[in-house]
Amino acid sequence: MTKKDKNLVLFVDFQWCKMKNFLLLLLTLSTFSLLSQEKNKEELLALKKANNYVHQGNEMLNEEEFVSAEMEYRKAISEQKSNVAGAYNLGNAYYKEGNFNEALYRHEQAVKNATEKSEKHKAYHNIGNILMQNKQCKEAVEAFKNALRNDPTDNETRYNLALAKECAEQQKDQNQDDQNKDNKDQDQENQDQKENQDQDKDQDNKDNEDKENQDQDKKEGDDKKDEEGKPKEEKNEEGQGDQEKKEQQQPKQQPGQMSPQQIKNLLEAMNNQEQKVQEKMNAEKVKGVKIETDKDW
Repeated sequence: MTKKDKNLVLFVDFQWCKMKNFLLLLLTLSTFSLLSQEKNKEELLALKKANNYVHQGNEMLNEEEFVSAEMEYRKAISEQKSNVAGAYNLGNAYYKEGNFNEALYRHEQAVKNATEKSEKHKAYHNIGNILMQNKQCKEAVEAFKNALRNDPTDNETRYNLALAKECAEQQKDQNQDDQNKDNKDQDQENQDQKENQDQDKDQDNKDNEDKENQDQDKKEGDDKKDEEGKPKEEKNEEGQGDQEKKEQQQPKQQPGQMSPQQIKNLLEAMNNQEQKVQEKMNAEKVKGVKIETDKDW
């Protein structure tokens, strides 16, 4: 095979590969198209069923059959999760029944699934009304602002926004007053608590002082008693008894000398003896008998 023939074979193989890839791509696109069409058909069918449920729910609600209307709206949402009308109308139904929490949830669901500004505007507007009913004025202000962002021409939303702002301002002032009152009450409570603590402390100090005085009195009383329970001698400033003080004041006896007390006793004995002798002499004079007297010292 010549070089030219080889190049021809390579060219034919290359063309065949290109044709093969093209056929595979075409087949893939065809399959995807068929699947997309099938999916679109399912979505369209689900949308149709959901809209029918919403229509039936509206009729039930107009007849004030809330339970039946609620069931139809739920069927619509179950058939198509992103169905805005079902969630929005179910939220309105709950709002009429006074179930504001459930109504708020359904309108928030409608906002999440909405693709058009008109749908978002209506849902945000109703969210603002629900928040006003719940006394959440600050949050309602934001809801009405979001509604106006999607439809700035709605005067009703603008009017509700003004009311929400006024309500929010009043709540702010009231909360501030309540906070000041709470702070004042807390301060008073703290002051009362401190005063009670001070009183308790003073009472404890007084009780401790009384106890110390009682203990001191008891100790002093015990000090005045000896081991047999008799009162002890009062001590002077140096802590000695009167007897000890008296003994200290007397001169100490020297060895070989008589003590003052011994001298005193001796003098008393001599006086007594002299008195007896004198009495005896007197008695003899009366009798006329002469007697001998004892020798004096």
